Amino acid sequence: MKVRIDYDLCMGDRNCNKVCPEVFEYDEDQMISRVLVDEVPEHLEKLVLKAADECAPKAIVIEE
Repeated sequence: MKVRIDYDLCMGDRNCNKVCPEVFEYDEDQMISRVLVDEVPEHLEKLVLKAADECAPKAIVIEE
């Protein structure tokens, strides 16, 4: 699974960082979240899906 963030939609609320800090980090300078991995490790896929589901502006895009 791959994941990316649509930066036009990201509100920078940091929820994805709280749900899965192994995949998402918050960029303090840009005030948006960033993806840390090219490929989501299998054991973190459920957390990434949860982060995407809980993202209010739907800025997290899952690419399988």
